[in-house]
Amino acid sequence: MTTSTADAPVYSPALQTRNLILATLAFAITFWAWNLIAPLGVFYASPGEMDLGSTQKSILIAVPILVGSLGRIIVGVLTPKYGGRVMFTLLLVLSAPFVILVAVAGSLKSYPFMIVVGFFLGIAGTSFAAGIPFVNNWYEVHRRGFATGVFGAGMGGTALSAFFTPRFKEWFGYFPTHIIMAVALLVVAVICWLWMRDSPTWEPATDKAVPKLVDALKLPITWQMSFLYAAAFGGFVAFSTYLPTYLNDVYEMTDLKSAGARTAGFAIAAVVARPIGGILSDKFGPRLITAISCGGAALLAVWMIFKPSLPWWAGADFLLMAVMMGMGAGAVFAWVAIASPAARVGAVTGIVGAAGGLGGFFPPLVMGATYDAEAHSYTIGLGLLVAFAAVACLFTIFGIARTESEKK
Repeated sequence: MTTSTADAPVYSPALQTRNLILATLAFAITFWAWNLIAPLGVFYASPGEMDLGSTQKSILIAVPILVGSLGRIIVGVLTPKYGGRVMFTLLLVLSAPFVILVAVAGSLKSYPFMIVVGFFLGIAGTSFAAGIPFVNNWYEVHRRGFATGVFGAGMGGTALSAFFTPRFKEWFGYFPTHIIMAVALLVVAVICWLWMRDSPTWEPATDKAVPKLVDALKLPITWQMSFLYAAAFGGFVAFSTYLPTYLNDVYEMTDLKSAGARTAGFAIAAVVARPIGGILSDKFGPRLITAISCGGAALLAVWMIFKPSLPWWAGADFLLMAVMMGMGAGAVFAWVAIASPAARVGAVTGIVGAAGGLGGFFPPLVMGATYDAEAHSYTIGLGLLVAFAAVACLFTIFGIARTESEKK
């Protein structure tokens, strides 16, 4: 059974730092791979390539999110049994061939093949569920908000993908870009295997997976945090994958590099904000930070409906939205880390992580289905985002029972 570090001696800061850095690196590179298709979505949809409509394009972007989300449940259960070192290495190795197959599907200009490959590319997105229990075991309870926040900054892999994938395509060519990514995954896999170590307090879990999941599903905290993480992290995933398409449809930005740079800026802002959300949660409590984040996102989505002008007003809107979503994601997992039973952190993490990913799966589909091509508008989709974020804010404040420590 995985044990908590709450009653364990304080470890060498060097060991804690090394393993946190390696976990964050593995998370970032797998998230880059997970987000390989979205930055080139406009390219794939163009008449000279696959000639896709808005719904087809949104499905193409959303499919990897599905497996990356649901697969977290499995990874969250397996990590306490096999350890973060094994799971990170395995996920990195398994992701590499599907990166190559994305390049094959794109070269063949086959939409059905790309959908199938994109489905399995989602394996790369499951790494988050390996990292939270791994990091939790390395840090004391009062530092887990910081640790999970720093690890969560690995979602900056989406920023790396948004910025560099279009540029790599221009510099090296379409197929070589994917070769580089596959090699990077394998190199990081070797690094993790050689230098990553599980916490000394970790022991392989012996209880069966299904009962563990059932027990986790019985915990109110699992469902509560799943809803909030779907709002915070789901919003981040949706925007960071769909933003190039949004900029093209609303602002007629056809340059992949320009759209990628703005998407990277969005992701970087969220990445920086995530550990801040964890740190502030350690200080002021995760409830307050989560409520501020969800409420702020709702207000900013209202502003987005009115299509503020590029570059400054729209840029400010997107940047602040990223900050709210990043802080919210950090706060929610700080909440998970302190509220989940130590023996169930892996299972709870997998379920909550899956909910967050699914929160990012549906918005691109909704956006594609509700896009008003004549008005170049996503009013309906953004209106639904306003409602969802507002409900999440109210639920955070009034829907979750306060603990004894909060009442003091």
